[in-house]
Amino acid sequence: MSLSKVPMIGVVACNQQIGLHPFNIVGEKYLLSVVNGAKGFPLVIPSLGLAVPAAELLSRLDGILFTGSPSNVEPHHFQGPASAEGTHHDPKRDATTLPLIKAAIDAGVPVFGICRGFQEMNVVYGGSLHQKLHEVGQFIEHREDKTAPVDVQYGLSHAIDIVPGGLLHQAWGSERAEVNSVHTQGVDRLGPELTPEAYSPDGLVEAFSVKGAKAFALGVQWHPEWKVQDNQFYSSIFDAFGNACRLHAANREK
Repeated sequence: MSLSKVPMIGVVACNQQIGLHPFNIVGEKYLLSVVNGAKGFPLVIPSLGLAVPAAELLSRLDGILFTGSPSNVEPHHFQGPASAEGTHHDPKRDATTLPLIKAAIDAGVPVFGICRGFQEMNVVYGGSLHQKLHEVGQFIEHREDKTAPVDVQYGLSHAIDIVPGGLLHQAWGSERAEVNSVHTQGVDRLGPELTPEAYSPDGLVEAFSVKGAKAFALGVQWHPEWKVQDNQFYSSIFDAFGNACRLHAANREK
């Protein structure tokens, strides 16, 4: 079995209005993390708000990265209260990603969720979200300083404790790491089919995997795509994801 081929990895887009027209956009950092971290090639999956031809799409991809986003999952998807006025939502992305996550994992396609992607995975598997962690009262500050330079915003912010024996621990080989923190929402109720993989010092779930998944299925709350080549911990996660995608590609060709 050859694992040398470059895997084709889907990267989900956000639907955003720019000027007079809607666009499907993906941050370049996510595309480059697939290239430089997972050693794959990214293919953008548009969020059109239409029924996704999941079987056909998944038969052609070796993995999917569910990215972060400026938008939040609409709270009716997890029976949450209405969002505060002015909250940025992306219903077309919700309509695309929520069914696609479950279809991909059920089909054994490797899945990696980052920030919004992590939150989407929790919602798909029956979990709920705190919409404003800073108003709950029991958590440290997880938001970035939006007035700071971007390198500071995405700089290391706090430690995480990694659960021994999980996907994350297998990738990194240690029970401790430092991560950035660029999020307002967070896990309230963890989906019953998810297994915690890491916690922040305040007890917030920062990573989880999917119980019984046929392939790599990991979500993380932080942003390991940020300058992935400069951070050994972040690189180890993308290495594991890329290896899973290569294995899936080889198995598809049998």
